Amino acid sequence: MKKALPILRRFGLVANPEKPRTGALVRRAAAWLARQGLVVVMESDTSRRAGVGRRHRAVPLEAMGAEVDAILVFGGDGTMLRVARVVAGHDVAILGVNVGHLGFLTSVAPAALEETLGLLGQGRFSLDERALLEARVQRSAHVSVETALNDLVLSRGAASRLIELEVAVNDEIVTRYRCDGLIVSSPTGSTAYSLSAGGSVVSPDAEVLVLTPICPHTLSIRPIVVSLASTVRVRLCRVHGEVSLSADGQVQSALGAGDAVEVRRSRRSIRLIRPEGSSFFATLRTKFGWSGGKV
Repeated sequence: MKKALPILRRFGLVANPEKPRTGALVRRAAAWLARQGLVVVMESDTSRRAGVGRRHRAVPLEAMGAEVDAILVFGGDGTMLRVARVVAGHDVAILGVNVGHLGFLTSVAPAALEETLGLLGQGRFSLDERALLEARVQRSAHVSVETALNDLVLSRGAASRLIELEVAVNDEIVTRYRCDGLIVSSPTGSTAYSLSAGGSVVSPDAEVLVLTPICPHTLSIRPIVVSLASTVRVRLCRVHGEVSLSADGQVQSALGAGDAVEVRRSRRSIRLIRPEGSSFFATLRTKFGWSGGKV
């Protein structure tokens, strides 16, 4: 039985302050939503920068997930990743308005803003559940946890020498990589750093992880696809200089020889709004210019 779509009545607005166009877009969205009698809640910094004053309630991003039914994110994929990690686990849907460049997660063009909001009001949308990844970092007796929507990346610093990583899946050794690093990508993140490093494009509804080595020193080494239910354990065997673990390219932790990182599917997830007429493969054709040809 198909799950009924939620009625979206309360909208949160979050913008990347470094994008000069976002202020005008936020004001447009807020005005349209208010005319429909819908509730608008602004992220605190977005409210100040958009110059909406006291017209709408403002809250920190950390509190927004519990306040609204949907969040409109104005920026690029980086802004979407930040918002997704903060509100993950809340019963809230997210829609991205692309004010960046490629924009795989920010699916709405600024010119189509009001049209898309109209589709949401008519219930002409679907929700895509996206898994998050969780990394447990073991340093001697200390354990820390990082969460990512796209990927978790172990990589060397400025030193040009390779690092050595031992990788196991579900406690079975896969291999030792001598490389510049390793990307553990979710299905959502397959079109990000993993793709640039030679990884496969994965449909976001596929239940898999992609392990993509960065510049491995063995020509036979290729990306590996494993079940999303797997536990991937990476141990740093040999390092020269700095090594770090990054979550979505935004949160970094320093690592050293002997440290271990355990990656698995997080218990938390997010929901992305997909307006009627949009799809993952249509996005691929548009963003990558996959026009095809006649034989």
